[in-house]
Amino acid sequence: MRFLEGVRVLDLTHVYAGPFCAHQMGAMGAEVIKIEAPDKPDMTRAEGADAEANAQGYGLGYQAHAGGKKSLLLDLKAPEGQAVFARLVASADVIVQNYTSHCLEDLGLLPEQLAQHNPKLIYCMLSGFGRTGPKANDPAYDNVIQAFSGMMASNGTPDTGPVRIGPPVVDYGTGLQAAMAISSALFARERTGQGAVIDVSMLDAALMLMSANVVATQVTGQAPRPNGNRDKEYACYGAYATADGTLMVGAYTNAQAADLMAALGDEARAEAIAATPRAALGERVAEDEAWLEARLMEKTAAEWEGLLNAQHVPAARVRRIEETLQEAQLEGRAVLQDVGNDLRLPGAGFIAGGATPVVGQAAPEAGADSRAVLDGLGLEAAEIDALFRAGISA
Repeated sequence: MRFLEGVRVLDLTHVYAGPFCAHQMGAMGAEVIKIEAPDKPDMTRAEGADAEANAQGYGLGYQAHAGGKKSLLLDLKAPEGQAVFARLVASADVIVQNYTSHCLEDLGLLPEQLAQHNPKLIYCMLSGFGRTGPKANDPAYDNVIQAFSGMMASNGTPDTGPVRIGPPVVDYGTGLQAAMAISSALFARERTGQGAVIDVSMLDAALMLMSANVVATQVTGQAPRPNGNRDKEYACYGAYATADGTLMVGAYTNAQAADLMAALGDEARAEAIAATPRAALGERVAEDEAWLEARLMEKTAAEWEGLLNAQHVPAARVRRIEETLQEAQLEGRAVLQDVGNDLRLPGAGFIAGGATPVVGQAAPEAGADSRAVLDGLGLEAAEIDALFRAGISA
């Protein structure tokens, strides 16, 4: 039995952070009903690298975070749609939404309003800056939060200046924070019987992802400088060119750095590093980097990876993602799950025996489950037909 089986989640989110939160809960066993407006579905249905899929409302940006969900098209602006939604709320455990504040008021979706239908509801709202503070109403996307939070300024090199991190790490970090908060609230409700209101901020999540930087900046008064693919203090912790490809070496501790030098054939250098006080390692950087640069050019990155890993030295050839997706290491893990159509969707970053997360099926087409969900609420066939004719559902 998966950990969240029996939990019903109403997913009123769009783009990445919110849908990823609900996606994680669905993989954990929750029934997730994605609710979209018939005339304005999630914009990611038309986003992604496959133009044909975008035109069909089945964009890859949508598919990545909607596997295993149910799809209900429902117009929440119409009184009839609001009445249906009230019945859904009464049947649900969790609602996740990332609407703007004025939309919540206009649609009657404020937490205190929905609590009237279900006082035990776990209500989670995601936004760029949170629902309090002077920027509470300001819009944001992942790149904007990277800029505002200091994350972008900490990435790159002294020459390039700030560089945005490619994958939307803030979106995904926010989604994970939200999923953790909701799961914790569900656990607490089992003890107290009380619902909860959760306010998740992308900015807060970004700072959580930079916890060490946050603390260091407060203590020293200076933000950590971007160092690119090398570390200014540790020569054995960085990327190096090889005879073919780039090798990232992660020999962070003195012992690992010594093992690295020994594996590369310089016992004297290994002994010297092992005996060097941690605070003095920076004094060796220029010399050790120059030696590593010359030595690592003697073999390919793949050869060095195998050799160093055999000596328990952290190292990896820099791969493109399409190479990583073919690695045997991923076989038997939960992170990639076959949902048909030659597509493997991300499931979870962990295994938990019989409770291991399962995606189950590909993302639904818009409205694929509308009739089934409405029928499950007890609506008569004639009522459902009327909603379809009026365009309130589809």
